Amino acid sequence: MTPAARISAAIEVLADIAERRRPAGDALKDWGLSHRFAGSGDRAAIAGLAYDALRRKASSAYIMGADTPRAIVLGMLARERDLSVDAVARLADGSRHAPEPLTDDERARLAQIGLSGAPAWVAGDYPQWLDFYMEKTFGDERVEEGAALAGRAPLDLRVNGLKADRDTIATALDHLGATPTRWSPVGLRIVRAHDAKSPAVQVEPAFIKGQIEVQDEGSQLAALLTGAKPGEQVVDLCAGAGGKTLALAAAMDNQGQIYATDFDKRRLAPIHARIDRAGAHNVQIRTPKLHREVTDETNAGTDSDVLADLKGHMDLVLIDAPCTGTGVWRRNPDAKWRMRPGALEQRNKEQALVLDRAAGLVKPGGRIAYVTCSVLDQENGEQVRGFLARHPEFAVKAPSDVLGALGERAFLFRKAVIATPEGLLLTPRQTDTDGFFISVMTRTG
Repeated sequence: MTPAARISAAIEVLADIAERRRPAGDALKDWGLSHRFAGSGDRAAIAGLAYDALRRKASSAYIMGADTPRAIVLGMLARERDLSVDAVARLADGSRHAPEPLTDDERARLAQIGLSGAPAWVAGDYPQWLDFYMEKTFGDERVEEGAALAGRAPLDLRVNGLKADRDTIATALDHLGATPTRWSPVGLRIVRAHDAKSPAVQVEPAFIKGQIEVQDEGSQLAALLTGAKPGEQVVDLCAGAGGKTLALAAAMDNQGQIYATDFDKRRLAPIHARIDRAGAHNVQIRTPKLHREVTDETNAGTDSDVLADLKGHMDLVLIDAPCTGTGVWRRNPDAKWRMRPGALEQRNKEQALVLDRAAGLVKPGGRIAYVTCSVLDQENGEQVRGFLARHPEFAVKAPSDVLGALGERAFLFRKAVIATPEGLLLTPRQTDTDGFFISVMTRTG
């Protein structure tokens, strides 16, 4: 396909997303199935265009004075891809399979792509209704933080210390351009061009042997900052597919015990094969009897029986809490436009319930690590403050006590991260990771 035909295809995909209100991945898959002549390179390029357009949807629409799929894609080419008016005009020239030629108005708007006077939510490329919450978290810097959340994410890998070391794996993956991550001592990063195909990491020998896992550096840091040590007794209360469970197993050098569970047993389905591949021998899966969402006190106790024998005995309970996912917009740019206010309220209820449940599992001197992939204070600091009010026997650990897990990197990381009385907030702008909140609370009584 020609570059112009790819632009037309991206416009078509965005139209499908808007009309059918569906995830971008589904629309791209259907487009590929109905256009089998398109090669893998074409599909990757079209996906890149569609996702970039979704990343800059609000600002592109503002620049072009319209929120149509065509306007959003054209605006993105200038704003995100930094193409000149003439370059865009060469792609949209009305030739076979190309978009219709630019109008005079489109040319004029592309020639002046500044966002001077644009509302914060437009310049930051996030939904208007979220501006109140973004301002509460970031204040006057919410535009810059939002724009960073709209950027492209790298591909991060975690080296499994149970099977390999980072230097060896970096050499093995040199052909993919893998380099050590800035903060995580066990991470590697692969930076991709905007139109490049994702590297097939899953067919690499290192992946097949369980020496690496795909995991954002921020998620790696969240697991490290729990302070999990060999020999400890740990519950991963919202284990899901097991990404942080495996990171904990490696940090504990397969010593001690990790009990991995989740409110919905369907989410645990992938964890078994991942544990085997990683060689994690200190993980025990506690599968709940039912699989349903946490919506009230009854549901919160759905799998209480499988953890009853652990109450009051745990050194660490990790809560990878259900959240809105605002911190991972770089990887799921369409999710922010599908998010609705009711989702935040529902997640807040679930977070409070799971925090209260964790409190009963921790022994005196033990700790809870509360983690979200959200940047909103309603899901982070506000939840911790509410928990401490309900459970005064807990206290937040100071950043200096938490960051020791990073060794020599701790000093510079402390300067980069956003520290609050309740915990640490990572953002793409500040730490060049996905957005994560981490609070470690110790049971003092």
